[in-house]
Amino acid sequence: QVQLVESGGGLVQAGGSLRLVCEASGYIDNPYDLGWFRQAPGKEREFVAYISWNGGISLYSDSAKGRFSIARDDAKNTVYLQTDSLRPEDTALYFCAAGVPPLYADNRFSRTDNYAYWGQGTQVTVSS
Repeated sequence: QVQLVESGGGLVQAGGSLRLVCEASGYIDNPYDLGWFRQAPGKEREFVAYISWNGGISLYSDSAKGRFSIARDDAKNTVYLQTDSLRPEDTALYFCAAGVPPLYADNRFSRTDNYAYWGQGTQVTVSS
């Protein structure tokens, strides 16, 4: 069983930045593919960013491309999401998730049902 805990969210003005952190604990037998998703009130959970088990592949939603950056530090069992140039429409609860690799093929990385483990989320609020 893997536990994921997100942190780093908060209230920021438009144009600002936040660094989201997700720490994994529990029984981690092999590296997982990792993803960040977000969910705004009244909307479905949507894909934001993905990083492969070895860090070799990073993929982003169109909205996140050029503004967000995902990275992982396996020595610390941690994945990061650097969010820059934030917009009010980025306001959401942000979740990290872990899935059994490989998820980069056939757009599997963007689907929530391909991730076995989820954190509780960290709130990001961007004011205009």
